[in-house]
Amino acid sequence: MSEVRRLVALGGSWGGITALQTILRRLDLPDDAAMVAVLHRQPVRSPLVDVLTRGSGYPVEEAEDKTSLRPGRVYVAPPDYHLLVEPGWLSLSTEEPVRYSRPSIDVLLESAADAFADRVVAVILTGASDDGTAGARAVHRRGGTVIVQDPKSAEQPVMPRSVVEAGLGDHVAPLGDLAAVIAAAVRGRSRKGPA
Repeated sequence: MSEVRRLVALGGSWGGITALQTILRRLDLPDDAAMVAVLHRQPVRSPLVDVLTRGSGYPVEEAEDKTSLRPGRVYVAPPDYHLLVEPGWLSLSTEEPVRYSRPSIDVLLESAADAFADRVVAVILTGASDDGTAGARAVHRRGGTVIVQDPKSAEQPVMPRSVVEAGLGDHVAPLGDLAAVIAAAVRGRSRKGPA
């Protein structure tokens, strides 16, 4: 089994499912990359995986504790669990909610930054809280890339605006352009710089 060498770690909240569907329909990742995603949602089972799989070119699965990271896959956090990235695998946690959220985008991004350092591309989508800003800071500090949905194209602009106003967005793009921006960043073809 090949190893995941590059990781996209994505977070969204209000409007995030539709935004992620749009990205997955257009995304073309290199063979050694995988995506992990936290979308804020109610703590009940839902057809999220089926919804995200439709039209996606990638297998989508809900992460389980000790799930091995495999390239070419998309992993989403199950409801009511934090999703953490470890070198080569994923873990789940029932620690207290962070900023009222479990799963927490900050928890995902901070663990991804620790595990993948400058090989992580963080993506902040639409949402109505500032969850993700601290995680984006951790990714930035470890040399990773932070991509933010343009708040003007977000169903709820609070989450992406918080990251932009903190000066953490290397790239800010409208939803329709995010798949191409993400693919370029993962392949290392985009230059980091102020958004």
